[in-house]
Amino acid sequence: MCPQDLFSTEPAAAPAPDPHAPLAERLRPRTLDDVVGQSHLLGPGKPLRLAFDSGKLHSMILWGPPGVGKTTLARLTAQAFGADFIAISAVLSGVKDIREAVERARMNQKLGRATILFVDEVHRFNKSQQDAFLPHVESGLFTFIGATTENPSFEVVGALLSRAQVYVLKSLTPDELGRLMQRALQELPSLKLADGVDKLLAAYADGDARKLLNLLEQLDTAARTAQVEEADAAFVENALAQSLRRFDKGGEAFYDQISALHKSVRGSDPDASLYWLVRMLDGGADPRYLGRRLVRMASEDIGLADPRALRLALDAVETYERLGSPEGELALAEACLYLACAPKSNAAYVAYNAARAFVEANPSNDVPIHLRNAPTKLMKELGYGRAYRYAHDEPEAYAAGERYFPDDIAEQQFYEPTPRGLEGKIAEKLAHLRELDDEAEK
Repeated sequence: MCPQDLFSTEPAAAPAPDPHAPLAERLRPRTLDDVVGQSHLLGPGKPLRLAFDSGKLHSMILWGPPGVGKTTLARLTAQAFGADFIAISAVLSGVKDIREAVERARMNQKLGRATILFVDEVHRFNKSQQDAFLPHVESGLFTFIGATTENPSFEVVGALLSRAQVYVLKSLTPDELGRLMQRALQELPSLKLADGVDKLLAAYADGDARKLLNLLEQLDTAARTAQVEEADAAFVENALAQSLRRFDKGGEAFYDQISALHKSVRGSDPDASLYWLVRMLDGGADPRYLGRRLVRMASEDIGLADPRALRLALDAVETYERLGSPEGELALAEACLYLACAPKSNAAYVAYNAARAFVEANPSNDVPIHLRNAPTKLMKELGYGRAYRYAHDEPEAYAAGERYFPDDIAEQQFYEPTPRGLEGKIAEKLAHLRELDDEAEK
């Protein structure tokens, strides 16, 4: 594949739309005032508007779901500042293509022209590929603009993240999609919509401007083919049957929804928990990922208050693996409801984190000699295992007063059981054993 196929350059002035281009391209904004949505960034006095008005370029990362204008804003930035716009796709490009873009930027620098390097889906570049941008961003050879649907905190290397301003783009609201639809219908004069169809299409688009325009274009073709004068709801559903599934494509919304699912389970709301689970399944989330998260919830938020929760979550994952979709999804729903209704305790989670912090902060103390294994004669002669008290030979199968921590570490108490569920019984048992320890010490 030749370099021209992997990155493109555009003049600073926005070209006139090609009448034969797809509708989404014909309606691509030519100025900031044409942009629909993102008023929190582009309104008067808002961050991106101020950046444009300042006349000073800066590197940025545009984070948001598909179809909200990330590429458009990058192009408008180049147009506003008279910069050469070099666009590469992280899906198709590699380090070689980055080098070629850098060489073009150097040529622009000699000509006294600014360069904007736009990297679409920057999260798909690995660490070394992202690191390749750093020296050139530092030197000012080009202004870097990255677009991503994934959380940049996890997907963009820290060094690059610290050199770029992150702007969060939002899905378009139904009102904003309605305004965009009115523009689109001016480009599609033969397409007439029955009452209520505009709201139906906006709901199907689910905040994605590009998806809305593609749906309208498909609907226009279908209506002209069927010689339908006015498209009603029934015609829309029949004509666009393969395009109506609402799909949350990841990015910020994905992490927000998994957070909502986890918090609903933790908050013991089975209905909200089931809603978010089904919402994510409907949005195309991998059911196995959701299963793994349910297993995590069973350990983190229920723990020993109901140990059956972990087993049930694992059974649900195994059931899905055997049955697949859609039958296996019912098992995930059952586990989700059980976890939401189960008694809650994060005592195991807190204890684990406390133990990890303690181990990290202390040296590797020796195992007490009475707890060591003695499989050889020499080890026995050295005293390994001597004076170890076998708990099963003691009253209540408990060696009262015995120590199990290293000799030079004070007794620690990481686990504090709650009074909820089975853990309440565990708390009573541990309290009784500590009383036996106290008596043995006396």
